[in-house]
Amino acid sequence: MKIVLGASLLAVSAMMMAGCQGGESTSPAIQTAQARLVESKQQEVSQNARSTGTVHARETAIVSAQVMGRIQQVLVSAGESVRAGQTLVVLDGEALRASSDQAQAAVRAAQGQQAAAQTDASLANSTLERYRQLQAEKSVSPQEMDEVARRAEAASARLDAMRAQTEAASSQASGAAAMLSYTRLHAPFSGVVTARMADPGTMAAPGIPLLQVDKAGSLQLQTTVDESAISTIHRGMKVQVEISGASAATFTGTIAEINAAADPANHSFLVKIDLPSSSQLRGGMYGTAEFQNGIRQAILIPRSSVVSRGSLACVYALDSRGIAQLRSITLGAAQGNFVEVLSGISAGEKLVDAPADRDLAGKRIEAQP
Repeated sequence: MKIVLGASLLAVSAMMMAGCQGGESTSPAIQTAQARLVESKQQEVSQNARSTGTVHARETAIVSAQVMGRIQQVLVSAGESVRAGQTLVVLDGEALRASSDQAQAAVRAAQGQQAAAQTDASLANSTLERYRQLQAEKSVSPQEMDEVARRAEAASARLDAMRAQTEAASSQASGAAAMLSYTRLHAPFSGVVTARMADPGTMAAPGIPLLQVDKAGSLQLQTTVDESAISTIHRGMKVQVEISGASAATFTGTIAEINAAADPANHSFLVKIDLPSSSQLRGGMYGTAEFQNGIRQAILIPRSSVVSRGSLACVYALDSRGIAQLRSITLGAAQGNFVEVLSGISAGEKLVDAPADRDLAGKRIEAQP
């Protein structure tokens, strides 16, 4: 009985071993695919600070009235080009014109009185000269001489008073004429009307904007830079600028002005960047400036190795056996044909380049020659 039982156990063990060997032989083989391989690398890159802003003219003027008056005409619209000195807005100037006419009439009256005083003074001086000759000949009394001299002095005083009155009237007339001239608002320079804030019939008041005019010529991107990065930028520094709406990829601008004080509300500095002349640039466009802010270490991979899976950026990374794994990564800034990887990849890993729509996960990758 013992011998039979031992033989049975040996037979069962042999069958189990045969079954296990048969299971291993039926496991699926790993598929192989060919692809071009690239490698992630660590290198120094510029540490940049980015800020957004708006394109403006280097010089902008806000046209507003200097006197109170109802607007009669607005002769331009937004988008129109204007030349220096061109009339833009006309105000109702009837009251000021009446004041100017009255002042001019006062000048003429004062001039007439001055002319009469001049005649009296000349006559009084001539009489005084004759009496002095007669006095030398002992032909007049001292009393008569005193009377003639006093009349000459009085005539001269009246002439001085009339001259002062004429000057005052002329000054008032000049002031009235200047006030009347303020009823016609002119372009301060040649450029483009970028905003119109008033229409005929409305009341204009000093300091209330009516129009905005941007000077013709080069443009600037005006942006703000955080105080943490302001120490690394300076006037004359070259800056890469991307402008939305412009077909050119980037423009190279030059920092022209840095505000001396930060905005206390957001602790940032206003920076003005001169842009190159281009027919693609217009005032009001949105732009992004990139300021170099030191050097740092970064992991870069070719942009062609990145694939999209839904909203995720992924790569096919090879493990130690050369088998591809689909791995989600976090991307940073582009660096030419490369892109920075913030997480998901280490330096020196092999990646599948340009996988396109192929599903390579779990496949052994053979490098294409």
